[in-house]
Amino acid sequence: MHFTSEQRLDDAVLERAFTLGEIPGILWTPGSACASAPAPLILLSPPPLGLRKAYPRLVARARHSAADGFATATIELPGSGDRPRLPAAERAHADLRRAMEAGEPVSDEIIDALILPLVDKAVPEWQAALDALLSLPELGGPVGYSGGVISIGTRLAVVEPRISAAVLFAGSFVPRAMFEEARQVTIPLHVLLQWDDEGNDRQAALDLFDAFGSEEKTLHANMGGHTGVPPFAGDAAAQFFTRHLK
Repeated sequence: MHFTSEQRLDDAVLERAFTLGEIPGILWTPGSACASAPAPLILLSPPPLGLRKAYPRLVARARHSAADGFATATIELPGSGDRPRLPAAERAHADLRRAMEAGEPVSDEIIDALILPLVDKAVPEWQAALDALLSLPELGGPVGYSGGVISIGTRLAVVEPRISAAVLFAGSFVPRAMFEEARQVTIPLHVLLQWDDEGNDRQAALDLFDAFGSEEKTLHANMGGHTGVPPFAGDAAAQFFTRHLK
């Protein structure tokens, strides 16, 4: 991990850009974080838009978390931002657009080609980022995961024992193979669902929630489209992390 810039935000939150190999990322730490009092860490998984486009919503979530005493970090997803394109994913995106414009159902083959390679590449990168982040003296466990492509969060919840709780956003397509992985998830979950999400299969999201094996899991559903998440939904997610990471 190599820090490339830093700035102190108005609320004393320290924002540092970094690279992990060739992967760009951002770390936000509250002013109270230090070696003698390390802050719990939340991994903020971005939407596949690129960190530049997603920055306003990410920094808002990071500042909210810092006010609760949490550090947060994000990394660029494979194929997003300035990272090299993934040719198979580009073809799957084109197939997805054609199907949706034609009013046709999105096939399992398209969903698998779009999501599974992304999960396979992103999850090891998140684990490498977690290794580097937890080596910093001002950061400590427990660790939470929030947001992003729900299949990435599902896989991480299965394979990464350092993650103690997760807030998952049910706003992306879910390959059928992920339902079996969901049954292996045991950590506490808080799942956000926009009921009228125009790009999401609501029934698939409900079925995935049902499949999660966690003893504690909460579904927080709100009316509205993909970008219409109400502010109080973020408050509920913050309360979830306060219960499980402090």
